[in-house]
Amino acid sequence: MQWPVNRQVYKDAGFLAHVQQTIADIANTIAAFEPVVMLAHADDHPNARRVLSDAVTLWDIPTDDLWCRDAGPLFTKTPRGLAISHIAFNGWGNKQVHARDARIAQAVAARLELPVIPSGLSGENGGVEHDGHGLLVAHESSWVNDNRNPGLSRHQIADRLLNAYGADKIIWSPGVYDLDITDYHIDSLMRFTHAGHALINLPQEPDPYDPFHQAAAQTYDALIAANIAVDVIPEPQTPRIKSADFVASYANYYLCNHAVIAAQFGDTRTDAIAQETLTRHFPDREVIMLNVDTLGALGGGIHCATQQMPAI
Repeated sequence: MQWPVNRQVYKDAGFLAHVQQTIADIANTIAAFEPVVMLAHADDHPNARRVLSDAVTLWDIPTDDLWCRDAGPLFTKTPRGLAISHIAFNGWGNKQVHARDARIAQAVAARLELPVIPSGLSGENGGVEHDGHGLLVAHESSWVNDNRNPGLSRHQIADRLLNAYGADKIIWSPGVYDLDITDYHIDSLMRFTHAGHALINLPQEPDPYDPFHQAAAQTYDALIAANIAVDVIPEPQTPRIKSADFVASYANYYLCNHAVIAAQFGDTRTDAIAQETLTRHFPDREVIMLNVDTLGALGGGIHCATQQMPAI
């Protein structure tokens, strides 16, 4: 995980403290199930340690923001051991300052003495979902975009993504260009739970004029056409935060050893549906639901703020 500190991103110190507390809450929850490393500049360690559990380890790797899914390293297993399959982070198409975050993957590789394998792509790991059995899903808007990969065709980008993830097939859906900072990351909409099985977060009353609702329906149709069994979790109708920009995604959970760490939004009906659905898909794991509204207000969630590393 990454400790958010950049005051160009967070101009309000009080709000930044609230964001940091939310990140600490997630880290402390996960640390009860598996080791957690928080990346932060050494100067930021005392402040972070005040709210982090002793079970969370701090590494001296400077950060700007909290989105470790996007800026953090993508680990791969090779015949010679672990390596970093590197997708360059450029601040979601240079929409946000990222001088420190752009160097995080290489810094983690150096800390762990792992080789770095360039992918030839710019983008974010939150922009692609994989089932662990050779299948990827992505929105074109997050990849086939001149703000990340100018001059590359969809076919070229697909080849490089498949190589980076060790996969052999990709399902594309159009997505939405330019209306949010991520250009509509797939992990805010759908996730695989097992090979051939997925969850998707859909509005209960789709607006035919809402581009995100239209794009979500297109992604759902693409999954069904690929013979994926899809469970729908409805978006909350009465969340604590009511804003058109608020991301209320039950699909944006983190799967850790023995647990699923997911968001709840204060809508008792849909919160219960999400918990039941996650429990059914992951019967051997405890489902823990947290109030992470601060991240939703920023356009992300728990999955966006985390990045898994294989045990060494």
